Parts: sequence; structure tokens; C-alpha cells
Amino acid sequence: MNFNKTAVLFLSFALVLTFVDAGTLKGHVKYDGKPPKAKRLKMDADPVCGSSHSGPVYSESFKMADDGSMAEALVYLKNVSYSGGTPADPVVLDQKGCVYEPHVLGMVAGQDLLIKNSDATLHNIHSMPKVNKEFNFAMPKVVKEKKSTFSTAEPDPFYIKCDVHPWMKA
Repeated sequence: MNFNKTAVLFLSFALVLTFVDAGTLKGHVKYDGKPPKAKRLKMDADPVCGSSHSGPVYSESFKMADDGSMAEALVYLKNVSYSGGTPADPVVLDQKGCVYEPHVLGMVAGQDLLIKNSDATLHNIHSMPKVNKEFNFAMPKVVKEKKSTFSTAEPDPFYIKCDVHPWMKA
């Protein structure tokens, strides 16, 4: 299997998806092959980023769990209708230690996305959806939270990145 396809094949520990009144899908996403070596991130250009961690930080674009399954995988079903409504609680994406937490997340169309900046530095949040309008805004260290939403379901996963810190991608 091609590495790029596998990496995009969705980078979660023990996967559990619950569908309102529909059932539960459980499993593990296994990678067939030797995983690539983790790439060390160079964060020292921003003193806040560099001092946020006690040791080296590695790219989360391809993470393996201790049991050999993929960590932070996202599995989604195409062409399945959802009538459960929009969850009231927002999905939270935090910028902490100059990395996105969580690295992978899912949400329902119309659900609020709460973006936090837990760092004492400037971040720029740039979404890369295919269907919805992208957003691209700065979050200086004094702006701790900002909300956004995607009104229409996306056919495929997409990235949110920081244009200030090129290693930041969720």
C-alpha cells in the first residue's frame, strides 16, 4: 500500500465511533508495512515553541500506537445520511506547545469549532476545506479563543494549518 495513501487513510487509538440511534463501530486501524521514521520538528525559531517542551517533539503526521495500530486515525463513512442533529458542544482544537491538540478530529456539519490558543505566541489558523469556505485568521497571544463552523459536510478529510509555524497541521 502506498505510504501517502495510507497516511491520508486517516491518521485514533482504539477507534470508537458512535452514531445516534444507529449503533457503534469499533476497531483498530492497522498499517501494513514498516512505518516511516518519526521526523523531529525544529521549533527553535520561535522561542515560545522551543521552550514549551522538555524534550524533542516529533511530527504527528504518522503515529503508531503501542499495540501497533495507527494512532489518531479517522474512519468515516461516505454516502451515509445522518439525521441526529447538530451536537450542542463544540469540537475543540487547541494550539498548545506549538502543536495542534488533538492532531485529528471529526465534527458534524454545523457544529461549532472552538479554536484555542494556549501558547504565548502568535498563531495563524488556515483551514483547507474543499466544499466550505476556508478561513485564514491570526490568533495573537492575547486572543485565546475563536469560534468557526463548517455549514456543509465535507466529502473528505482536510487540513487546518498554521502559516506562522509550518510544522503545525491538524
